[in-house]
Amino acid sequence: MQLATIRFEGRLESAAMLPDGGALRLEAAARLAGVAAAQFASVQTIVEGGAATLAAARALAAAPAAGAVVKAPKLAAPLPRPVKNVFCVGRNYAEHIAEGERAQNIKVGITEHPVFFTKPATSVVGPGDAVPLFAHVSSQIDYEVELAVIIGKPGRDIPKEKAFEHVYGYTIVNDVTARDVQRRHGGQYFKGKGLDGSCPMGPWIVTADEVPNPGKLAIRLKVNGALRQDGNTAAMIFDIPTLIASLSEGLTLEPGDVIATGTPSGVGYAMVPPQFLKHGDVVECEVEGIGTLTNSFATAGAPSRAA
Repeated sequence: MQLATIRFEGRLESAAMLPDGGALRLEAAARLAGVAAAQFASVQTIVEGGAATLAAARALAAAPAAGAVVKAPKLAAPLPRPVKNVFCVGRNYAEHIAEGERAQNIKVGITEHPVFFTKPATSVVGPGDAVPLFAHVSSQIDYEVELAVIIGKPGRDIPKEKAFEHVYGYTIVNDVTARDVQRRHGGQYFKGKGLDGSCPMGPWIVTADEVPNPGKLAIRLKVNGALRQDGNTAAMIFDIPTLIASLSEGLTLEPGDVIATGTPSGVGYAMVPPQFLKHGDVVECEVEGIGTLTNSFATAGAPSRAA
């Protein structure tokens, strides 16, 4: 099932995507069907509701009430304001590590444990939204397509063999990065990856049952139609169970938590010469079985040409 957040008459609503590209407003559909509507107040409440709420959503989507269908929905990020910062993983593809070493003329190597950082909730934007370019802050804005895991079942110290029991579904994240900001703050990740709008997310959450093998998905990114990144999640150094087990050590993961799992090679700063994003660029992030997340980039205060 594809769960989305849509903009409808000035408010955000949870929705189930339909085969024809339309969307079923779940709260409205529940009211029409005489089903408890509060459980569909947002995608976050649906995730928190677990299997029972998901089953109720599936039942509504199986016979969509015409009065609750939007034929051309305007999508927002599926979790427009995550309860926590978005968890992210750095250096999780060997070829990406190698290209970074070449570009910076340093030796990093593969770490013994996953590298984690976070992006604040204020960085999240949805499909079609313009990502702001703050010229007074950075001239080196880069892209990183990533498969993101959505946690559904809470847990701490989760063993690897039980990790997938805690996965609700998957979405796509573009880990937009201000490379110069990252470097000037000692190479640490947070500031350079935490600017407003630097976490495009979407287009929806695909539930885990529809992604039987997240460890073998094609993952690609295009800039203005030109292929830049072309990888597969099979190349992750630390797979999803390992990431969940490591991150949850002494740290409780909760429903709605987002874990972006790292990016393959092909980033702009490692090209010769480097290719950073500029006003008017359109970036498409694609993950097999999930969909495509498209965003334009625009100088803050300038008009956008978002797709």
